[in-house]
Amino acid sequence: MTTQTNAMDWTPRITEKLRDALDPVELDVWNESAAHAGHAGSPGTGNSHFRVRVVSARFVGTKPVERHRMIYTILAEELASGVHALAIEAEIPGQ
Repeated sequence: MTTQTNAMDWTPRITEKLRDALDPVELDVWNESAAHAGHAGSPGTGNSHFRVRVVSARFVGTKPVERHRMIYTILAEELASGVHALAIEAEIPGQ
C-alpha cells in the first residue's frame, strides 16, 4: 500500500482518535492519497484516501455495519474536512 508522508499527514491524528476511542489490540492506518492524486473527488490535499484496520474488543456483539458506523462517528471531523474515501476493516479479537 502507498503511504504518503508530509507535514500535514493526518495518519497520526486518525491513529490517535481510533486508539483513544476503541482501545484496539491491533490498529493500522494507511494514507493512500498519493495513489489517488488527480482522480475525480481527490482534492489534492494528501489526506483524501485512508484505509484502516482495527481489531478491538469494543466491537464484540456488534454487526460489521455497526462497527463501520462507530468508526465514521469517531472520524466525523476528518470526513467533513476532506477525507473523501475511508476503507475499513473492523474485527473483533480472534476473528
